[in-house]
Amino acid sequence: MRLIADTHAHTIASGHAYSSLKEMAYAASKNGLEVLSLTEHAPKMPGSCQEIYFRNFNVIPREMHGVKLLLGTELNIMNPNGDLDLSESLCRNLDIVIASIHSPCYGLDHTREENTKAYTAVMKKPYVDIIGHPDDGRFPVDYEVLVQTAKETKTLLEINNSSLRPDGFRKNTRENVLQMLELCKQYEVCVTTGSDAHIDVDAGNFSYIKEVLEFCKFPEELVVTTDFNKLKEFLNNYKES
Repeated sequence: MRLIADTHAHTIASGHAYSSLKEMAYAASKNGLEVLSLTEHAPKMPGSCQEIYFRNFNVIPREMHGVKLLLGTELNIMNPNGDLDLSESLCRNLDIVIASIHSPCYGLDHTREENTKAYTAVMKKPYVDIIGHPDDGRFPVDYEVLVQTAKETKTLLEINNSSLRPDGFRKNTRENVLQMLELCKQYEVCVTTGSDAHIDVDAGNFSYIKEVLEFCKFPEELVVTTDFNKLKEFLNNYKES
């Protein structure tokens, strides 16, 4: 399976990442990508950029080193009600919008039911395209409900390469990803692939993703990052430049 798009990556603008936009695009080109999404952490993540950063994307070329750039954000899910940290009006002007649970913004003391409620509330927001790394065992979730809601709302679920690293900080990720993938097969729900790169050498790094996709014999037709036209069908705010 050839993956031509990376829907989750960060530059130095996110505060705890280490490469520039140009460095990320160059590395993506060298790693064989056709499409790279730069999805900076939204403002409630400590050290990340402010709202004005996302309002100035028009100055950035949409292609560098032969790689198409999608400019967007990784929103922070703030609570079980699914509140997010950038406005809908701003997100409507971005190419791609991920929403994720992060401990600095959401905390670690919520129940499985509360986490599931948070995800389902977010997926019902039409400007959110992707649920980022819903694999972290620190935030248990009802995967049956998650997958069914993704199907109902046409929201992509992310397979996150960084989550699957053996030295990663997220918990029980491989087990959780495999459970989610089996349900996605059962309900014919599409997934996306994100490196979650915080440094240029990881742009387009899908080594752990490919292993789990092969392990569970996941259908290629349910992986949107094999074809940009397929991916675009799930990007609610994207407009061809």
